[in-house]
Amino acid sequence: MPEISVIMPVYNVERFVAKAVQSVLDQTFTDFELLIIDDVSPDSSISICEEFNDPRIKIIRHTINRGLAGARNTGVRNAQGAFLAFLDSDDCWHPDKLSLHHKHLVSHPEVGISFSRSAFIDEDGTPNACYQMPRLKDIEPGYYLCRNPIGNGSAPVIRREVFDAIRFSFVFEGEEEDCYFDSELRRSEDIECWIRIAITTDWVIEGLPEALTFYRLNAGGLSANLLKQLESWEQVISKTRTYAPEFIDKWENRARAFQLRYLARQAIRLRDGRMATKLVHRALATDPQILFQEPGRTILTLGASYLLLICPQKLYLSIEGIAQKLIGKLQARRIEHDLESHPS
Repeated sequence: MPEISVIMPVYNVERFVAKAVQSVLDQTFTDFELLIIDDVSPDSSISICEEFNDPRIKIIRHTINRGLAGARNTGVRNAQGAFLAFLDSDDCWHPDKLSLHHKHLVSHPEVGISFSRSAFIDEDGTPNACYQMPRLKDIEPGYYLCRNPIGNGSAPVIRREVFDAIRFSFVFEGEEEDCYFDSELRRSEDIECWIRIAITTDWVIEGLPEALTFYRLNAGGLSANLLKQLESWEQVISKTRTYAPEFIDKWENRARAFQLRYLARQAIRLRDGRMATKLVHRALATDPQILFQEPGRTILTLGASYLLLICPQKLYLSIEGIAQKLIGKLQARRIEHDLESHPS
């Protein structure tokens, strides 16, 4: 039985999937299986996966597209490992990722989810020198609702017992099956799962200081999709309220403000200054306290949205480039400090 099961949903990622698969095969920790879930991909993604000749790779095929949550559920049901790792097929990993997470989980039996920081890469796989820098320890449940410290679906490695604790039944095509992620959500399904784990179980969720995941930023996308993301986030709030109403009453407004600020940053990335300023204003109107709780991030988001709205594009891109380099250097210094203070 493999020690770790790596679960990789695949759908329409022919440009990126080879690098994702190779990053798993290049791991220094070798006792794993790689479960590739073909979610009825319409392009040549699965043909590319089939070109890899490694007995640890298994391809599991859906006959109906079930979305990211449904594909992850299929992976969990078929996984044989004691630990389950997730990799979105447009991202990739550092070669030591599985090794360091395995060491973390084995040496800390109270930890149910081990996650890492992530480095941003562009569509060509080039790092942009910036990182996702979440809180790593002592994370209260409300923080998951506000900030999602795990960051993205390619960051966590999870103990199987965690999924056993949150398993629920769902009827699909007339048959009952075990589920873990909510397949009725087409977005925010990972955030919903982490919140449910944080609220309903006693497992500790803890991060490693290294940037072990390379998280790809999609240069495309539409600002209209940001409103769909907000709609799916509101669905998460509604679902969580059904089993934790007091928790939602306490955190809802603050969390919504943080979500609106996050979406404003995504609008900035899409170069939509009008949408960015609208979202950041909604964030401040929803809960002005975010300005005092995280003044740096909030002021930067507000300032960037207005610069994008009023500056010529060439000037804005120049300012953005300088800011990214400065932020990246500060983040890299923080990672180096954390590694010296708390080596893996």
